[in-house]
Amino acid sequence: MINPTEINSLIHLLDDPDTEIYNHVHEKLFNYGHTAISYLESAFEEAFDSVQQERIANLVHEIQFSIVKNELKLWYQGGAFDLLQGVLTINKYQYPDLDEQKVINQLEAIKRDIWLQLNNEISPAEQIKLINHVLYNIYGFSGNTTHHQDPQNSYLSQVLESKKGNQISLAIIYSVIAQKLDMPVYGVNLPQHFILAYVDESNAHPDFSDNGVLFYINAFNKGHIFGKRDVDMFLKQLKLKQEAHFYQPCSNADIVRRILRNLISAYEQSGSAEKASELNELLEVLIPFTS
Repeated sequence: MINPTEINSLIHLLDDPDTEIYNHVHEKLFNYGHTAISYLESAFEEAFDSVQQERIANLVHEIQFSIVKNELKLWYQGGAFDLLQGVLTINKYQYPDLDEQKVINQLEAIKRDIWLQLNNEISPAEQIKLINHVLYNIYGFSGNTTHHQDPQNSYLSQVLESKKGNQISLAIIYSVIAQKLDMPVYGVNLPQHFILAYVDESNAHPDFSDNGVLFYINAFNKGHIFGKRDVDMFLKQLKLKQEAHFYQPCSNADIVRRILRNLISAYEQSGSAEKASELNELLEVLIPFTS
């Protein structure tokens, strides 16, 4: 049960110099979880003491991080079926007040603009050309080649605003919209790259083991369509074996792991060690348990 009087009394004790009292107060407020955040934010605005302000800010972040970690754990343990939900959870690491419905509405608007021009007679390649026209020509999405390592490229809400992203964020927008339109477009986890596959679901095995891919799509390069031979050549350049998983759709959990690794790398390069450490903690949540 929420007790505003107790929460406010505890907040006033956050600047107590006694470590034992501070730890007790910190723990009680942390256990209030999301409920305490609005009270803490109000107290932050009214506080004049820098120690209290810092402790309030740190506690709010700890609570928000705990919420994201728990949501990610539930998503993964629940089967990771909804890619968009997993991606939005990561988004909330940096933007805890994210308006999820706004992101969903933005994707729905793009989907609607494609759907209005879609008909059942066109071929898979023509379907992709239509998506490309709407995404890249009308909405103006493009690969962020100038600031490729910018962490903002990995946060979906920011990519939808700026219209610039990296290989994986653009591929996620592309595949989520395509799947909403019943097009079998899925992510493929290539090393040093991330592409999409248009799968012939009438012929493919459930695990795609026969590689029932009609063609591949490069969302970073305006939806360029290419074939298996191009993937062969790419792997040859990297001096890698042509292993089956480089040609087949990967899981939603694999995609979210890839986002986290990109973010960890970006924050390490920018010197944000604390953020990199927290994201490593989130990545550990998605590591399969083996006995």
